[in-house]
Amino acid sequence: QVQLVESGGGLVQAGGSLRLSCTASGRTFSSYAMGWFRQAPGKEREFVAAISWSGGSRYYADAAKGRFTISRDNAKNTVYLQMNSLKPEDTAVYYCAKRSTYLSGTSYPGRPNDYDYWGQGTQVTVSS
Repeated sequence: QVQLVESGGGLVQAGGSLRLSCTASGRTFSSYAMGWFRQAPGKEREFVAAISWSGGSRYYADAAKGRFTISRDNAKNTVYLQMNSLKPEDTAVYYCAKRSTYLSGTSYPGRPNDYDYWGQGTQVTVSS
C-alpha cells in the first residue's frame, strides 16, 4: 500500500511560480516511476510530467515543456513539480501518481491507467 500526499498548491498571479511536492509512504519509493497529472473543471485528467525511478529520464506534456520541471529526492520519498511562468490555463487540481509499470524510453508516460496510486490532489489557481 502506498499513500501519496501532495502539497504546495495555491493562488498565484500569471507569470508566477509554484513548487508542488508529493511525499510517498513506504520503503520502495526509489523503485518506481512517478507522474503528475492535472484536471481542470469540466475537463478530463491530463498528463503533465513523469520521471523514472532514478530521476534520469523525464517526460513532459507539450503544455509543460520549457516551464515545468519534475524532479525527485528518493532519500525523502518526494517528487516535485516546479512550475514557472504560470498561465491562467494552468489552473487545475494537480495530482501525483505512482506508476505501476516500468517507464522506458519507448513507454507512453501519460496514460492514467498505468498509474495505480494517486494522491488527493492540490489546487493550483492562476489569476490573470
